[in-house]
Amino acid sequence: MIVQDFISILQDAAPLAYQADYDNAGLIVGEKTAPVSKVLISLDVTSEVMNEAIDCGADLIIAHHPFVFRPLKKFNNQTDIEKCTSLAIKNNVSVYACHTNLDSVEHGVNGKICEKIGLQKCRILVPKENALTKLVTYVPVSFIDKVRQAVYEAGAGCIGNYEKCGFYTQGTGSFQAKENARPFVGEINEFHEEAECRFETVFPSVMTNKVLSALKTSHPYEEVAYDLFPLKNEFQSVGDGMIGYLPEPEDTMAFLKRIKETFHCGSVKHTKILTNKVQKIAVCGGSGSFLIQDAIRAEADVFITADVKYHDFFQAENKLVIADIGHFESEQYTKELIYDLLIKKFYKFAIQISKVNTNPINYL
Repeated sequence: MIVQDFISILQDAAPLAYQADYDNAGLIVGEKTAPVSKVLISLDVTSEVMNEAIDCGADLIIAHHPFVFRPLKKFNNQTDIEKCTSLAIKNNVSVYACHTNLDSVEHGVNGKICEKIGLQKCRILVPKENALTKLVTYVPVSFIDKVRQAVYEAGAGCIGNYEKCGFYTQGTGSFQAKENARPFVGEINEFHEEAECRFETVFPSVMTNKVLSALKTSHPYEEVAYDLFPLKNEFQSVGDGMIGYLPEPEDTMAFLKRIKETFHCGSVKHTKILTNKVQKIAVCGGSGSFLIQDAIRAEADVFITADVKYHDFFQAENKLVIADIGHFESEQYTKELIYDLLIKKFYKFAIQISKVNTNPINYL
């Protein structure tokens, strides 16, 4: 196994194109072709985690948080980031981070939080815009089934809970092949008309190369006619935060106490209790204050997140309960998420979850 084998699985689940502008997800230390004999999964990368990797023989660390956010100007082991970098290079330990890109996908960090809470009918709270592309192409009638199946298998045609979504109608295409052409139908220098289907479907823009490759490979024409249209439609499977429903309404204080227990919180900071029962719950792992107004517009009863500042709590305005459970606490199960993603593909490979508690916050 090499580093790229693991990167491929992680980027299929959470493409780097979905990371925030400020982020530094991806391969931080190491080379894609470096051999891997063991993987260590952690939430953060600290010198303690790095030493754990070295001691257990792991040559790839996969973390949620990138340990390098800003350019390093010195490498003299004066900070923990510098120490980690030095240890990684000296011991041939590669480091890969899947951060806000893993936050953004439907079955990512927030999906895991929803699973731990037991939410149902979950959806992205704020779907991403400008992340979809429409493909329009023209296919001989006898090849429409082959072409659209290939395009669907490449990742096109998925809308919400539906797959293989497309539209086609029959018409007549025309062309005239020049001297050096190799036409599938028709003759050189003769005008030709062919019964064709106009086929349309949508796909995530990050899959453009894969979808076009499938189209061109399956299409019989030497020159494939197609159009790509960027869409402003919301991409329901990618975005910020999630929202869902408890199976049954729960007593508000009992629910908050259950959250504290489930996420092993030192404390839960929350705004005023508004109702005796709650059912509609919004979540955002890590720093989610930027979604408070979105949670209110979605009519959530409770918004579970972390790193809420004093003045941000005032945004609740008696419209919902904001519950700050802590940054580490909200994202701790990301390690399980990454482990499950990898073990499905590499079920016989040595993959280990870090035993180091990297939470820098302690409670009295």
